[in-house]
Amino acid sequence: MPPVPLTASGFQTEPAELYRQMRREHGAVTPVLLDGDVPAWLVLGYRELHQVTGDPILFSRDSDLWNQWDRIPDDWPLLPMIGRRQPSILYTVGERHRERAAMISSALESADPAELRGYAERFADQLIDALCSKGRADLVAEYAMLLPVRVLARLFGFPDEQGPGLVAALNDMIDGRERAIAGQTHLATSMARLVAQRRAAPADDVVSRMLADRGGFTDEEIVQDLMVMMAAGHQPTADWIGNSLRLMLTDDRFAASLFGGRNSVADAMNEVLWEDAPTQNVAGRWASRDTQLGGRRIRAGDLLLLGLQGANSDPQVRTDGSQLTGGNGAHFSFGHGEHRCPFPAQEVAEVIARTAIEVVLDRLPDIDLAVPPRSLTRRPSPWLRGLTGLPVHFTPVPVL
Repeated sequence: MPPVPLTASGFQTEPAELYRQMRREHGAVTPVLLDGDVPAWLVLGYRELHQVTGDPILFSRDSDLWNQWDRIPDDWPLLPMIGRRQPSILYTVGERHRERAAMISSALESADPAELRGYAERFADQLIDALCSKGRADLVAEYAMLLPVRVLARLFGFPDEQGPGLVAALNDMIDGRERAIAGQTHLATSMARLVAQRRAAPADDVVSRMLADRGGFTDEEIVQDLMVMMAAGHQPTADWIGNSLRLMLTDDRFAASLFGGRNSVADAMNEVLWEDAPTQNVAGRWASRDTQLGGRRIRAGDLLLLGLQGANSDPQVRTDGSQLTGGNGAHFSFGHGEHRCPFPAQEVAEVIARTAIEVVLDRLPDIDLAVPPRSLTRRPSPWLRGLTGLPVHFTPVPVL
């Protein structure tokens, strides 16, 4: 069977069916084509993905190993997603990676949880105030897409007015299309300016704590890590909010969520991480030598994409996909191994997402979907799975 283009429409329309088809035709490790017909492997098997993410020596995060660099033009739209010689934590390996991960975790852990929730509630209430008197809204464009970056920007030390520009840049960069490199440039420039400001005048924020770390990291390394933290913290969290609200509004199993059942909010959020993960696929790992994986011959320098959603739905671990996952947290939605999303970052994302959902349910108690569920569409990205819009209607309520 021919390789599957990563631009295939099924990644946006019916990814679950596409993953099943790929698994039937190719097995747990599927050949795929990136933009420009660049070959790679998509790891869909739960066991195989566990093996790849658990062995950082054989399956390295060092992108310099890639055997396709001579085919990659300078304007390749996926360069922001698959970088070369980027001095960020994503492409650092060994002890230096562990030191950087500890620095980031420490900076995030120092954020006051009550203060974090307070930021999220305040910004969420402001966004709801802007739409609550109209009786109709798009909870993706007018709410979910605007909230996480505002909270993260405040934690990092950005002025609130820079939030909209950061949202646009992040979306352009992550979708991997013609504006991807321009989005990356805007984000890098903004981060560098903030780091220079905090180097001259430290404050009580994440950037200042990272700069104060004794690991001897350069300003460029700090800028790169902040870009990773912002990109990984904003869009997947926005999609976690949107996908969870969609589930609550369209699935009878979560109807209690709409009427004050707060345990159902947590259940819905966990169900999304299994069934509708915001981060579907991740680039990636590079084989440091020839090896075998899932019956495939992997050559040294081959790129392996982490099929997080495909692994979550592997029938060998989800023998009955119709059953709710409950509190089962063995999904891959935050990654696995030493390069997984740091636990403090996961907690930040969960606080923002859960607060966002609870504020909606508190402020708009009779909310309902304003369009047929089948008409909801997804953004054109094989990497992140998020809605283009979530139209709802409700009884108008006064601003706070």
